[in-house]
Amino acid sequence: MASTWRTSTGTTVPAEESSGDIRSRRRADRARRLRAGLPGLALVAPALFFYAVFVLRPLAATVQYSFYEWDGIGPSTWVGVDNYVRLFTDPELIGPIVNAFQLILYFSIIPVIFGVISAAIIRKFGSSKLALASRTVLFLPQVIPLVAAGIMWTWIMATNGVLNQGLALVGLDGVTRAWLGDFDTALPAVGVIGAWVNVGLCMLLMLAGMTKIDPALYEAARLDGAGAIREFVSVTLPAVRQELGVAIIITVISALRSFDIIFISTQGGPGNSTLVPGLEIYYLAFFSREIGQASALAVALTALVLIVVLPLNRLTRTESTS
Repeated sequence: MASTWRTSTGTTVPAEESSGDIRSRRRADRARRLRAGLPGLALVAPALFFYAVFVLRPLAATVQYSFYEWDGIGPSTWVGVDNYVRLFTDPELIGPIVNAFQLILYFSIIPVIFGVISAAIIRKFGSSKLALASRTVLFLPQVIPLVAAGIMWTWIMATNGVLNQGLALVGLDGVTRAWLGDFDTALPAVGVIGAWVNVGLCMLLMLAGMTKIDPALYEAARLDGAGAIREFVSVTLPAVRQELGVAIIITVISALRSFDIIFISTQGGPGNSTLVPGLEIYYLAFFSREIGQASALAVALTALVLIVVLPLNRLTRTESTS
């Protein structure tokens, strides 16, 4: 029997066929695959175009600007990695990054904990009116624009706001203060706003995960003598591990890239106690006109988000499949 060659598409040709014929056949196979993929390419081409123009191109320009000293108008000067060196040596630029990591406690950890607990309680009540009302109230902050949420909480936490008036009514006048204007309470106060916004999203994700749990698992746990807390720890939490990972990743990103709420409520003050990288980039670019330094901070913030999020994503994905 004559020997044969196998082409990239799996077809076989006689070994006696010349190398030129084989190359022609391979070119024809590639052209055939290209024609088959043209309809799909045509469908995604508009999205790819806009993504390249409005995401990839600005990202590349930001990386380029980060190696220059430029005021946005005049000629630029090459400074190499000096802008990046300043990020790690200037306390005024390190402070916002530290503040962003502190906000992770309020924007991520607290909402995730409350989201899991509230979802478990709502699921316990099933489709009752109380459960439906609680779900609506908790998710409402996700519908409200962040600018409106910042303005509303600024009024609530003002010196004569609802919060201080309520504390005064119960005899806690000594506790009242300008919560967003005090060096000690400004960052936690902003964190409370972020927690209020994110808890509804975490609750909804947890509820979506809990609907997949087989009721037989709870019945088996009760037969083994497990109480409500033991059911929650042994059945509910392992079942929503993947949703838990998604909630943590989303809320951590919101903490590191926070801007809207802080800009509306404190504008980074008092002093720099609530200044975060997103706000510092805005001030450097549009007020100090240090485009190069602002670009370097933006690139560093992007890298920081990836450094924090990618291990979390891998960890939660590994645990969910184990």
